[in-house]
Parts: sequence; C-alpha cells; structure tokens
Amino acid sequence: MGELNKEYEASLKSIETENKIDRVFYRPIGFKIARLLKNTGITPNMVTIFSIFVGGATGFMFYLDNIWYTLCGILLLVCANILDCVDGQLARMTGIKSGIGRILDGLAGDIWFTCIYVSFALKLGHTYGHTGWFFVLAVTSGMSHFVQANITDYYKTLHLFFISREKGAEFQTLEQIKARQKEMQPGISRFFYNLYQAYTLFQVHFTPKLQQLLTELHARYGDEIPEDIRLAFRKESRYLMRYIDLLTFNGRTLVMFAIVLTGQVWAYFVYEIVVLNAVLLFVMKKYEKMCESFV
Repeated sequence: MGELNKEYEASLKSIETENKIDRVFYRPIGFKIARLLKNTGITPNMVTIFSIFVGGATGFMFYLDNIWYTLCGILLLVCANILDCVDGQLARMTGIKSGIGRILDGLAGDIWFTCIYVSFALKLGHTYGHTGWFFVLAVTSGMSHFVQANITDYYKTLHLFFISREKGAEFQTLEQIKARQKEMQPGISRFFYNLYQAYTLFQVHFTPKLQQLLTELHARYGDEIPEDIRLAFRKESRYLMRYIDLLTFNGRTLVMFAIVLTGQVWAYFVYEIVVLNAVLLFVMKKYEKMCESFV
C-alpha cells in the first residue's frame, strides 16, 4: 500500500496545486486508469485526443432541451476531465512527455468549452431569437475563458517551479521557448511550438512584476534558488490558490452544472464574463503585488 501511495503521489504534479475535488475524485480515478494503460502502448497524446471528442460531445447534449440529455452532457464532461487527468498522470508514470502534449492538453479544454458556448448561443437563439447577439456573448465568454485558463495555468506551473527543479520542469521562460523553437526543423512540431510561444508571450505580457522577479532571481542565483525564498514564495502563492481554483475546471463547472440543470443557460455567460473576469483581475493584482514584494 505504501508503494502504491508513493506511485500515486508521483503521478501528480503536486499536492499543493491540486484542489480538493481533484484530490478526492478526479485524480484517484485517473491514477487507476493510467496504471491500467501504463504498459499497453497507449500514449498520453492518444488519451488527450480521445478526451477532445468526449468533451466536445457535451455541447450537443447541452443544446438538446431534455433533462436526460443534460445529465448525459454533465457525465461526458466529467469523463473528459478524468481523461485529462489520465493523460498527465500517464505521462509522469511512463516518462512520455512533450511540448506538443502540453499544448494539446490545453487545446482539449478550449475545444470542450467552445462547443459548450456555441451550444448555449444556439439554444438561447432558438428560445428567444436574436441568435447573433447570443453568439457575441459566446465569443466574449470564450475569449474570457482563454485568458483565465492561460494566466491560471501559468501561475500553477510557476508554483511547481518554486517547489523544485524537477516538479517545475514544465515551466519555461519565453527565451527558452524561442531557443528551442529555433532548433526545430520545419513541420508540425515547430508549428505547435509557434503556438506555444504565442501562448507564453501572452502570459509574459500580463505579468510584468513576475517577470522582473524571475529575471532578478536568475541573475542572483541562476538555477539554484535558495530554499528559504522557495518556501516564502510558495506560502504566498498557496494562499492565492483558493481564488485561482475558481478559474479552473472545477470552479467553473460546478456553477455550470447547476445552471444547465435549471435551463437558464444565459446565466452562465453572466458568470463567465462578469464574475470570473473579476476574480481573474483580483488574482492578477494580488500576484503582481506579491512578486513586487519579493523584488
């Protein structure tokens, strides 16, 4: 049992960045499936691609005006997120990791929710007319979601970087990504790295104090950040995780599931655009203030 617990913990990015629902539900199930797939030849990227189809079907289920289809849609999205856990845990268990896999992983969630937002717009247009205006709300929600996911993913990956060099191996500076991209031959891998570079450029642009902190730490200590600084940063960062978690899959979908069950899907657009963007601005302001204090 002790060895199994160690294997389970090794399959996680870090307990510090996992919220309670992930720890007690999604991750344990994902771990069991990943162990079954470990020696089958099925790769993490295969699991990710399969999750895209499972999660994407949620939008169709939510469009249909029937409680059983709605419940089926909720189940599909839950299954898609379990698969999202499986691909990451399987990657850490097998050592099969790649930049393309990380990009695909983020892209999968974007596709799930794009399908859902389009279905909401179509459903509202069918009920009230003026479909075009509802598509404006859908696009605004999608853009809000992209920004929220982009920034929160950056903060969580950064937190891992301050745990250890091994845990934070996925964290890359813009300069590292550019250097890696220049070494690559033209092709699909380089295309994905171009997307990854644009993704990271966005993160860098909106976190100036954080970039200043990273630059100063690298200038002083190179890759060997003192343990007292790591611990102090993680203590402040963990406090903000409670707000960051509202912007993750669990924080978003708990509200979404409650709303789709009532049939008032317009309320989710309000939640996404108004409430979650307000949370994002609050988190960014707090994070930048925290980084400034370390500088």
